[in-house]
Amino acid sequence: MYVILGASGHIGSVVIDALRASGEKVIAVAHSADKAAAIARDGIEPVVADVTDTGQLRSILQKGRRAFLLNPPADIKGDTNAGELKTASSIAAALEGSGLEKLVLVSTYGALDGSGIGDLSVLYEFERLVKATGIPVAINRGAYYFTNLDMLLQPAKETGRLLTPFPEDMKIPMVSPRDLGEAAAARLRSPSEDIGIDHVEGPERYSFADVAKAFSSRLGRPVTAETIPRERFEEYYLGLGFSWAAARCYAKMAEVTIDTGFEMPTRRHWGRTTLDQHLEALQEHQ
Repeated sequence: MYVILGASGHIGSVVIDALRASGEKVIAVAHSADKAAAIARDGIEPVVADVTDTGQLRSILQKGRRAFLLNPPADIKGDTNAGELKTASSIAAALEGSGLEKLVLVSTYGALDGSGIGDLSVLYEFERLVKATGIPVAINRGAYYFTNLDMLLQPAKETGRLLTPFPEDMKIPMVSPRDLGEAAAARLRSPSEDIGIDHVEGPERYSFADVAKAFSSRLGRPVTAETIPRERFEEYYLGLGFSWAAARCYAKMAEVTIDTGFEMPTRRHWGRTTLDQHLEALQEHQ
């Protein structure tokens, strides 16, 4: 039996589909009754849980043999750093006494020790806490999600501008959540010895100039990538609806990423989904 956190999300739903295709039984953890009802089908036992309820989550994890872990994103209107550290700590604490034989955890490229650096520091801490439990853990560090681009498509259609904190010619490893889910499912089924950090990215890297070109093709109008000046990073995130606390964290994450660049890891899993394929699927569902 496999326990899947974030079962109704972009990644967790793919993990479940891949496991079901292999005939595996799944406990699917969702955060609401509506979400749980939507994923109920043969081979899936949906459960509703609050991941900050450590005892409740532990009782669910104890029913499984292996588990897929992700730290749910906090509401951008609040303090994302504090919220995500809270959920990371609760999930890790719930692993104690669970009896699980192996874990698969989704993290991020560039994860590093620190504080207030958005996903970079939060997910590094999540990795550390989970490893400290002593349960064998396979960590998949995912690249920049294609789904982060989804909210930018409509503004680009309206204005012909694609605003980004990143230099428009900076090549960024990007990945489809579908590829992340398939990679996670494969490591869930692999031997217990398959642990440690792998990096997951798509078949090629893209700059925001490449994204603008792809948007232009899809939208049938010229779209130009424009780099936001560093001193306006916080203002940019505030304009997207982030709180001051969240905007500061995300601005710092962008600054660190630009200054350090993207690593070229030795252990990489190559996804299959291209940017054009993601955008095609996105437009089909709009």
